[in-house]
Amino acid sequence: MAETANAVALNESQVLEVPASAAAQGSKQTVDPWNVQGEVGADGQIKAINYDKLIEEFGTKKIDEELLARFERVTGKKPHHFLRRGIVFSHRDFELILDRYERNEPFFLYTGRGPSSDSIHVGHCTPFMFTKWLQDTFDVPLVIMLTDDEKYLFSEKRTIEEVQGYCDSNIRDIISMGFDPNKTFIFSDYDYVGGAFYRQITRLAKHITLNQARAIFGFNDSSNIGKIHFGSIQGAAAFANSFPHIFGEDEKKTVGIPCLIPCAVDQDPYFRATRDVAARLTYQGVRFAKPSLIHSLFLPALQGPGTKMSASIDSSAIFMTDTPNQIKNKVNKYAFSGGKVSVEEHRAVGGDTEVDVAYQYLRFFLEDDNELEKIRLAYSKGELLTGELKALCIKELQTFVAAFQERRAKVDDAAVKQFTDIRPLTWVGNPKVPKAGIVVPKLEVAEGAEGDGKLTKNQLKKLEKQRQIEAKKAQKAKEKEDATAS
Repeated sequence: MAETANAVALNESQVLEVPASAAAQGSKQTVDPWNVQGEVGADGQIKAINYDKLIEEFGTKKIDEELLARFERVTGKKPHHFLRRGIVFSHRDFELILDRYERNEPFFLYTGRGPSSDSIHVGHCTPFMFTKWLQDTFDVPLVIMLTDDEKYLFSEKRTIEEVQGYCDSNIRDIISMGFDPNKTFIFSDYDYVGGAFYRQITRLAKHITLNQARAIFGFNDSSNIGKIHFGSIQGAAAFANSFPHIFGEDEKKTVGIPCLIPCAVDQDPYFRATRDVAARLTYQGVRFAKPSLIHSLFLPALQGPGTKMSASIDSSAIFMTDTPNQIKNKVNKYAFSGGKVSVEEHRAVGGDTEVDVAYQYLRFFLEDDNELEKIRLAYSKGELLTGELKALCIKELQTFVAAFQERRAKVDDAAVKQFTDIRPLTWVGNPKVPKAGIVVPKLEVAEGAEGDGKLTKNQLKKLEKQRQIEAKKAQKAKEKEDATAS
């Protein structure tokens, strides 16, 4: 009986609720910053997200083997398993970022989080996992925006105080992903927006019309003006001149520094608008750099393909505060199965890894390619039952969450201050090539200033000394490479 129960593909807890009208007529897939759902067939079943269709609809480029091969040549590193497995699958101008890395010209990373709950879930972690790897690989600055203002504007119930309260907890969660504090600046919109950042917001806002906002985001006459305006706020962080403490105050130099935005594909509409505006912006004759993007798939909700995890639905997600037992119970009870109804049928024809949530989670969290392929083949042939596959998934998730919780317990107020203080960042970039065009921030010197964007004379001396050390290291690496080549 235990084997039979483990092989069953569907039970009441796995059935997704679909509106009666959609079930009766079917509906197209929906992917935008606020809604993600696969196509609903005439039978009322939600299908998996068609990512090839999104590439066509959004006008992005698929990440192919040629681009991955170039990435490895340029960086000297094997592509992340998200890239190798097509989890990170699409991009806009990623090849231009590789061009800049090859010449060691400055660029930066930008990602974010909308603080809507006290704890992030594993679906939130995957973009941060990939972003950390990009930071380690490219050795460049990273800015992380917490859109507390967005979560207030787009919710009928949340208060400003509530979303600001989530920020502190979420910042600690983000720090726990392992980012380098010397190269990372984390900020919330309510705390940081002003000065250079607000100037960039207004540059964008002036060039986005109401009709464009409606067409891109689907706003209507009932949408509050805060929602309509928010795209210019999120877009402003994609420009280096919004961060003079990192890149300097000379906008003729900084407006040409691009960023790379790792994000889930549902965020693409925001940055399509940003890129469109950037193409029309100049500063004293210098064109603004368009942000580049690299898109990831959604980690599906426990209920199955065609969905994504929700911070407001506990049964849809594995949260980073969950205990090992909670993880086990959630996966066993809610994880949609690609197995067959009976053990006999499953043994005969095998399971479907394309829709099986436990297998899909292993694609994200099991790093060993060979082991993953063994599991895929065994399940597809019926050698591995659903219960056994879920057990493998549970083990990986428990290990991942436990390691996170251990790091999270060590994040104190001093660490939060270190990441959120307005300060210069230090980075090397491509160690094989001397820096080209890296901007040294020229900030006002203030006696004893702290955390307000001004540096003391002593801090400036330390910063300059660090930059000189990094320049010498880069030059030595270049000389060593030249000597080896000759």
